[in-house]
Amino acid sequence: MNSFGTLYRVQIFGESHGACAGILVDGCPAGLPLTAADFVEDMERRKGGKQKGTTPRQEEDVPVFQSGIFQDKTTGAPITILFENKNTRSGDYEKQRAVPRPGHADFTAHQKFGGFEDYRGGGHFSGRLTAGLVGAGVIAKKLLKGIEINAHIESIGGESDLEKGLQKAIDAKDSVGGVVGCVVKGLPIGLGEHFFNSVESLISHAVFAIPAIRGIEFGTGFAAAKMFGVEHNDAIMDGTGKTKTNHAGGVVGGYTNGNDLVFRIAVKPTSSTPKDQVTWNWETNEQENFSVKGRHDLCIALRVPVVLEAVTAIVLADLMLLEQKIPRIL
Repeated sequence: MNSFGTLYRVQIFGESHGACAGILVDGCPAGLPLTAADFVEDMERRKGGKQKGTTPRQEEDVPVFQSGIFQDKTTGAPITILFENKNTRSGDYEKQRAVPRPGHADFTAHQKFGGFEDYRGGGHFSGRLTAGLVGAGVIAKKLLKGIEINAHIESIGGESDLEKGLQKAIDAKDSVGGVVGCVVKGLPIGLGEHFFNSVESLISHAVFAIPAIRGIEFGTGFAAAKMFGVEHNDAIMDGTGKTKTNHAGGVVGGYTNGNDLVFRIAVKPTSSTPKDQVTWNWETNEQENFSVKGRHDLCIALRVPVVLEAVTAIVLADLMLLEQKIPRIL
């Protein structure tokens, strides 16, 4: 559905070319200082047009507070935040209505909702809605005092030299994917639950709410399948739980173990590409050549780090509240 979390509960809404994208955050403790200035840094990081390879579409993304904040502090009531859409070009999508774009949700959404879906810019399935996720992450980060969450691009198009990887896409006149890593420092021992609500399960659930994610691994991830047990096991050094290595990525038995939480995600190439593709026209009932027009990211991975930090913060804030490590009144 469109909501996630237990105590720190987030509901996302809006469409790419609708009036706004937005977020409803329920369960934030009362008394947290919060102003529009708190959102500037992360919203700027998420924006397109700020770096080579991102979409030229730019929105102001100034948060419009509708509820839950009074005199620059949270009230304990649900927080509603809007991010207005002011720079849309819906005509780019009206022309191709009957021709679903390969790799996008055009076809599946049309089938599921019987043609009533908002197809402009991908509608509710657009990466535009990550503005709301980043907004909820800003609040969550403020709750996580003493905990650092840092995401970074590890590679683009298989290249650790990011410029080289991006140039491959430019030369090919195509899009390209990438790998984004995340490290969380300062977590207490024992966050999470075994089995269904393990830390890995919850983070993975939230991560796949980010459009274009194709995979996730914690610690050594798939490389662990090639290791011996004695090599992969992390020797415990002292009573704080510190380990000599961190092949587990900071999670054992579904719980944080006091070491850095380390994971990485795979981001697919942008589905919208100027390269000729073949798709199916549901009006003519025939396949046809197709090329996506409009404003799109050359590499979505460039804008993912701040979104990854946000969904990670949302999960961790919820777990900290469940463990009563964040007071109800700050």
